[in-house]
Amino acid sequence: MSSGTQLENANPVIFQRSDERLLTATDEDEDVHDPIDDREIFDILPESSTPSHVSINDPEHPLSLEELNVVEQVRVKVKDAESTVEVEFTPTIPHCSMATLIGLSIKVKLLRSLPNRFKIDVHITPGTHASEEAVNKQLADKERVAAALENSSLLEVVNQCLTSRSM
Repeated sequence: MSSGTQLENANPVIFQRSDERLLTATDEDEDVHDPIDDREIFDILPESSTPSHVSINDPEHPLSLEELNVVEQVRVKVKDAESTVEVEFTPTIPHCSMATLIGLSIKVKLLRSLPNRFKIDVHITPGTHASEEAVNKQLADKERVAAALENSSLLEVVNQCLTSRSM
């Protein structure tokens, strides 16, 4: 998405996507109570294997956050009974200036995909970013997130991160 500017991480390491989860008849039966689990949340984040779904893309590269190992299933924690979802993400470099945008994109994707009962906590994996505390503070502040989503220019950039890209 950067146009004409130097990329911060010009040669990122690309990881293999996770295998698609096989669904059972029980998973698809709307009459069966099926608590939301870590894998289901993880599947929401990089959902690009199906054309009708949208992955979260890196703001600088035509790659998904999963392909860059920014999001991993082991860093997703769900407590369905308590209605909480926690996602840690790992920027590709310690001084990534896009960390807040990436975190906001993850949060928006989950807000749009999950029932309103869930409290969503998105933060940087501890020790992986130089401005970890400041970024986490911004992402945890409901008013800042709401204000960011009211900013049409910023919302457009977030939506670009959530838009399917042709490979």
